[in-house]
Amino acid sequence: MTQINRRNLLTGSAALSTSLAFPSIVWGQAQFKLKFANIMPGDHPLNVRMREAAETIKKQTNGQVEISVFPASQLGSDADMLSQLRSGGIDFFAQTGLILSSLVPVAAINGIGFAFPDYPTVWKAMDGALGKHVIGAFEKANLIAFDHMWDNGFRQTLSATKPIRTPEDLQGYKIRVPPSALWTSLFKSIGAAPVSVPWGETYTALQTRVADGLENPLAGIYFAKMHEVAKYLSGTNHMWDGFWFVANRRSFEAMPAATRDIVRKVINDAALLQRADVAKLNNDLRATLEKHVQFVEVNPTAFRERLKVSGFYAEWQKKMGDAWPLLEQATGKLA
Repeated sequence: MTQINRRNLLTGSAALSTSLAFPSIVWGQAQFKLKFANIMPGDHPLNVRMREAAETIKKQTNGQVEISVFPASQLGSDADMLSQLRSGGIDFFAQTGLILSSLVPVAAINGIGFAFPDYPTVWKAMDGALGKHVIGAFEKANLIAFDHMWDNGFRQTLSATKPIRTPEDLQGYKIRVPPSALWTSLFKSIGAAPVSVPWGETYTALQTRVADGLENPLAGIYFAKMHEVAKYLSGTNHMWDGFWFVANRRSFEAMPAATRDIVRKVINDAALLQRADVAKLNNDLRATLEKHVQFVEVNPTAFRERLKVSGFYAEWQKKMGDAWPLLEQATGKLA
């Protein structure tokens, strides 16, 4: 029979008081249950790598941090999820800077039309001074943007009605664009008639000719099966698009500093792996999509000249302010 003496009683009381003071600190039991949401399909490299990252974070924090992944707009539209991120309803959100620009205007700068000729130029800018400038702007909006953007790819033009080769082919053309001032400005400056349609409604919009076509990276076109309702795919490369991985400041800073360091490092490392995935995927997808649609080669020079003559670059130079010289450090002179 166990002896209950004063020493045992004091030891037990101390252990009890400790467990009451820190009720959630139990190894193997999650102390921080966090939500990550985005619009991309579950099998897109963004979500594949993020699920891997969530498992790594859980292991490296001894089960203290669990991140649940909610892909494919499960938690709402872009605007819904951004609102939830700001309120703390979700903890992490990945979205293009052009959508996030409704809150942080300078985040749209990577979408300047025909600015980036290739990936080395993209990463020079977004992993360099320009990216740091945008991260600072997120901080002022009380959000934490992680160091490395995730790749969404160069955006192409998918058409259900006719091939797009020159700016003239876009005159009056109803092209679906996301709800973003820069996207609308870009295509209006070329002469098109942009139509703002949520991504989840775009397939139907092409079927019913609410839109004649859309623009999106190859991965977005393929995973959403947009090639089923189109005939031509033009390699316009008119915009490079990537995802900022952003966190609710209150949720993120609730974790101890050492835990935050683990989360930040694992997610930044996952972003680099995802970039390589998307580069390979885009190479492979061309061969796959060629079985369904006709590929059209495009010379960007005429499009870039149209944007210059229309005043597009001069307009956005003024709007982007101090960020514009940082963009041109990587791309060369635009305006």
